[in-house]
Amino acid sequence: MESVRRIIALMLKEFSMVLKDPKSRFVIIGPPLIQFFVFGYAATYDVKNVRYAVFDESRTPESRQLLSRFGGSGHFELTKTLLNENEIAFMINRQEARMVIHIGPQFNRDLHAGRPATMQVIVDGRNSNVALIALGYIGAIVKQYNQELVKTGVVTPNGPGVLLVDRPWFNANLQSRWYIVSALGGIISMVVVMILTSLSVAREREFGTFDQLLVAPFMPGEILVGKSLPGMFFGLMDALIFCLGAVYWFGVPFRGTVPALVLVLACFIITIVGVGLLVSSLSMTMQQALLGSFVFMMPSVILSGFATPIENMPRWLQIATLGNPLRHIIRALRDIFLEGAGPGMVWPQIWPLLLMAAFTLPLAAWLFRHRSE
Repeated sequence: MESVRRIIALMLKEFSMVLKDPKSRFVIIGPPLIQFFVFGYAATYDVKNVRYAVFDESRTPESRQLLSRFGGSGHFELTKTLLNENEIAFMINRQEARMVIHIGPQFNRDLHAGRPATMQVIVDGRNSNVALIALGYIGAIVKQYNQELVKTGVVTPNGPGVLLVDRPWFNANLQSRWYIVSALGGIISMVVVMILTSLSVAREREFGTFDQLLVAPFMPGEILVGKSLPGMFFGLMDALIFCLGAVYWFGVPFRGTVPALVLVLACFIITIVGVGLLVSSLSMTMQQALLGSFVFMMPSVILSGFATPIENMPRWLQIATLGNPLRHIIRALRDIFLEGAGPGMVWPQIWPLLLMAAFTLPLAAWLFRHRSE
């Protein structure tokens, strides 16, 4: 009980320092607000490669000739040839493929009978930029294929040829803003938590109050808990506020559950608190703490899949991104907002965050004790 009172006293002190310091108040409100609107309105993307799967029910020379154009275009990478229709949902939901090309059993018969031979393309609308580019590539390939059919006499110049039917999942209109804004809660909360927690111990050292803190009746673990809770509180509040803004200001649909959203954000923020305390324990001044925070945050954003698809990166770098907590929260947030994921569906993103937190928090506590001796 005495330990709880000491933690509460230290936590209230930390809250007071943050709220009384104009610079700390600005960090909580200013940068998150600016980032929210800048990313929401101005962010654009470009991609190179698209993973796809094929479900060919026709299995004729004509269908194989059309599908071979995708593999030879250089824009696509075949991941799997499907054997039944039930595999389509699995490939898209688990993001094993960005799109699935489905050719029906009547494809060859319709083509030679002068009827439209339909080819369905199911694309993952959660990444609207990739989906739009993929559909543009496919449209060009189908157009070239139809021109070749006319030259070979398979269809007449005015014949229908191959008709492309696209069906985006999770984002029917392929609005890029849904893809961008749904992930902003993770990035903004990371910035707030990293800055507040990385400055917490460094501030005490720079202001000369660190030694006073050590001789006070606090255990090192109690000091870290007291200094981490304010950052967790402000980070979670910022993330939830901007998630509300995504829904009610930008019109992004929220199809998942609130418990899943709060759970994944809490796990992510705990992990970032561990990283921030690591930086703070290693820093002697606030300037060092800020530099250390940005050294972590910039690569974290670049390697998160927010700006460019992770599939476009080299294989070794794709593996390295598994240790990036921002990658997991962005994936989870998009699944919750656009796919309607619940706690069970985002568990594959939660357990890596918990594993990273189990590593960073004890290491930060050990460094704090080691450097305070």
